[in-house]
Amino acid sequence: MRTNLDRLINSAKEAYQRAYAPYSNFKVGSCVLDENGNIHNGCNVENAAYPSGSCAEEQAIGTMIANGGRVIKEIVVIGKSDELITPCGACRQRIREFCDKDTLVHICDIDRGYLKSFHLQELLPCSFGPENL
Repeated sequence: MRTNLDRLINSAKEAYQRAYAPYSNFKVGSCVLDENGNIHNGCNVENAAYPSGSCAEEQAIGTMIANGGRVIKEIVVIGKSDELITPCGACRQRIREFCDKDTLVHICDIDRGYLKSFHLQELLPCSFGPENL
């Protein structure tokens, strides 16, 4: 697993470097591993007309869908902070749409590397998903 995780972290680091965050200076990179073994990157993109920017996780998921993936097997989120940078509430729900409660969400720091992994169930307990409809 560690080799796969290292690949994902490196991919998320590349996305982090491309983030467009001129207003907050709070860059975030993300990548998802899909059911076919493909990696899809995303970075946050801010906009002068707050809050019309987009999150890194949102971008990575959109790229996955555009490239034919439909299932998130693992996701990495990377940023720079003294605190863990976990997905916002909206992104937790976006992730939930394309995975199950046991999908791993890996949290990293650009300087400190890997910090912690969560099952989505821990980040979004009692979630509402496609099977609820």
